[in-house]
Amino acid sequence: MSSTATPSQATGVAMSHRQILEALSGLLLGMFVAILSSTVVSNALPRIITELRGGQSAYTWVVTSTLLATTATIPLWGKLSDLISKKALVQLSLVIYVLGSVLAGLSQSTEWLIACRVLQGIGAGGLTALAQVIMASMISPRERGRYSGYLGAVMAVGTIGGPLIGGVIVDTSWLGWRWCFYVGVPFALAALVVLQKTLHLPVVRRQVKIDWWGATLITSAVSLLLIWVSLAGDKYDWMSWQSAVLVVGALLIGALAIRVETRAAEPVIPPRLFRNRTITLATVASIAVGVGMFGASVFLSQYFQISRGQSPTMSGLMTLPMILGLLVSSTVTGRVITKTGRWKRYLVAGSALLTIGFALMGTLRYDTDFWLLSCYMAIIGIGLGMTMQNLVLAVQNTVGAQDLGAASSVVAFFRSLGGAVGVSALGAVLGHRVKDFIADGLTGLGLPASASGGSGLPDVHALPGPIRTVVESAYGHGAGDVFLAAAPFALIALIAVSFIKEIPLRRHNGPTADEAEPESAVADGAERQPAAAGEVATAAVRSSGRS
Repeated sequence: MSSTATPSQATGVAMSHRQILEALSGLLLGMFVAILSSTVVSNALPRIITELRGGQSAYTWVVTSTLLATTATIPLWGKLSDLISKKALVQLSLVIYVLGSVLAGLSQSTEWLIACRVLQGIGAGGLTALAQVIMASMISPRERGRYSGYLGAVMAVGTIGGPLIGGVIVDTSWLGWRWCFYVGVPFALAALVVLQKTLHLPVVRRQVKIDWWGATLITSAVSLLLIWVSLAGDKYDWMSWQSAVLVVGALLIGALAIRVETRAAEPVIPPRLFRNRTITLATVASIAVGVGMFGASVFLSQYFQISRGQSPTMSGLMTLPMILGLLVSSTVTGRVITKTGRWKRYLVAGSALLTIGFALMGTLRYDTDFWLLSCYMAIIGIGLGMTMQNLVLAVQNTVGAQDLGAASSVVAFFRSLGGAVGVSALGAVLGHRVKDFIADGLTGLGLPASASGGSGLPDVHALPGPIRTVVESAYGHGAGDVFLAAAPFALIALIAVSFIKEIPLRRHNGPTADEAEPESAVADGAERQPAAAGEVATAAVRSSGRS
């Protein structure tokens, strides 16, 4: 296989397995940096929020702010990739992400940290969108399953290494949590160097038209929605005038965004894409998977550190079953899809496993046996490995090369949107449920609710025995309720992918069957002959030289 050339109309050259791996090496390293930085911080967040004197709302918004910025900018990065140099864009996004990480390490308050996380999210949006776009531009859909498996493996390694490194950093007195933001800088610099040397893509020059109005309106609508779901039930009632203003405002701005997008010359999210049944159903599934994946999983480290009283290092180790399940599932599934060209069965199976896994995690309590918890997490990990990359693959298989950027970013956009809404909504559910459980538990002990230590995240190790048990039980039961609330969204994803029509993966990146013009030149039935090996090599050298 290593010597087999994979033709791509997007690049104009045929690339061997080795050439593709070399071209992807810097891109995968950049993805590793983004994932590492994110996972390092996620495991340290309980300690960070406690030291910065933040509460459950701040904990939620540190995560949500990044997802919001990522969500809002993914379509812009995807559209830019259809217009200008993909290589320059991925390097720019990497620089922005590193800058945000360094500034976050200097944070003196939760507000400062949240602002820096927004900057990180802008860079992460570029890395998220461009990784899929660049891979699609070099590799045909049929072969892409194999390389998507590599991308899934890198995601898993970054996710495994992040919590462990973050836990060690937080638990090391002479380092401290700020080094969680600095640790990815050397990897980022290495990624920039490798990208410069290995990633060579031709640049298609044409006039750039960015739909800034559409981007602004989409961001505003999403922001209002997130503010509503994160503050409702805490700062004001779900059924209140504040809720009405935010919801109606989000709907009106969203409607205006749709109108602007239908008239824009280069819309951020082209409405015509949704005439495609596969893209529409994959979008619905992506929202649902995003809600479950981000909205539920982000609270696991909080569960382990508060409900189980574990250190950040041990919290990272305890998530290994889910991450290993994702690693094995994405790698094996990617290779099988490349061999068979069939992908729908894995989307259906993965969505079913997610539904089952979230429902089982709904039984979570502070004293749940760890072996049982490990089985539940492994089921979720396997389900995620089967669905995340393959939803993008299914969409890319239905569009021509000219729409790869927009179509890929649409799926990533709505997955991030689902994640942002999920974190906000489920974070609000967790905060509300924990408050009720603690109040009930303390009342049973004859104590006031303030005995748990105030509105911030509690340090369970500093609490008296009976109160500590109440707090651990409250956060354990609350975490179970969060996963139970995520289960219906996984079921929605299962229903959506069940109605997707399976189209065998194409072996080229050219126009789809509906777009292709009749080839009168081969009307006699003779097959078009491939370019000679010498011509392919010459084209590759020229392309590398121009880049």
